[in-house]
Amino acid sequence: MITLLSHLSYVAVTTPDVEASVEFYKKNVGLTEVARQDGNVYLRCWGDYYAYSVVIVPGDEPALETMAWRTSSPEALEEVAKRVEAAGVEGEWFDGYGIGRAYRFIGPWGHSMTVHWDVERHRAEPHVASIYPDRPEQRSLVAGAPRQLDHVTIATSDVDGFAAWYNTVLGFRIMAKTVLDDAPISVFSVLTTNEKSHDLGVVLDGSSRAGRINHYAFWVDTREELLIAADVLLERGIPIEYGPSIHGIGEQNFLYYREPSTLRIELNTGGYRNYVPDWEPNTWRPSQGSNNFYRNGAMPMSMTESFPPADGPSATEEGVPDEIRDALLNPYARHGQG
Repeated sequence: MITLLSHLSYVAVTTPDVEASVEFYKKNVGLTEVARQDGNVYLRCWGDYYAYSVVIVPGDEPALETMAWRTSSPEALEEVAKRVEAAGVEGEWFDGYGIGRAYRFIGPWGHSMTVHWDVERHRAEPHVASIYPDRPEQRSLVAGAPRQLDHVTIATSDVDGFAAWYNTVLGFRIMAKTVLDDAPISVFSVLTTNEKSHDLGVVLDGSSRAGRINHYAFWVDTREELLIAADVLLERGIPIEYGPSIHGIGEQNFLYYREPSTLRIELNTGGYRNYVPDWEPNTWRPSQGSNNFYRNGAMPMSMTESFPPADGPSATEEGVPDEIRDALLNPYARHGQG
């Protein structure tokens, strides 16, 4: 079977104040502005091989404009479009900035996804070119600046259904999921297009609003860089929402904070690689440390918020018995349970 997708290439998000968000990403995250077109601002990490990995789009509220994956070949791009439309979803072809001919569709749970093969590769100016041939540019001078984009986590009303569709139609590998200790309800799942533990996360959404995003993440090379980033954020008066700690699923070190639009971003590092072609997804429970490997702290309730704001939290569902409602609202809220 043809491998359709290779990796997450960029994330486009909307914000009510483009300039405030762009300045935050440049000053506090360490991204570089590379272009502006039709009101959109294109940004990149110092280690991105392509022209950009983040697009800031004008909008009334923080939201996911689209999540983009590069295919494994030109033929795979055509095959994706065929499979999506065979699954009953109508997409459209367009010419994208720096990505050429691309295909975009709205998935069954309301999330915009873009797939493309062509890319514009980054060519560093001489004064910032790296002495190392495999690096597209010198390291950023901003402490804790990420090397590259890592993953995106969306919110959906049906975690297992979402995972199954993206696995069957697009070939994502389902790596693991979290099921409540007190009820057979899936609240989280991770999928990947490659050997990473995940480049697409899925959290349960109890709102009536489709297509929401919970966060997206950048990669730093080391745990020490992540800790330095935490130091610098606090010294600049930027609150840390959750972390630093380690997720049980994937075993990545994590740090969550917000940009000016209130959208959540994550710094991520560590974890493992999985090359097993016939991998069987594991099922975790919150009590096993699925979210907090050490099981020594509670996840703040604010982490259940997804974007744009909606009429329900991200980890609940209608018809839940009263005795487990609190656990489902935030299954990681109990101290000593990850």
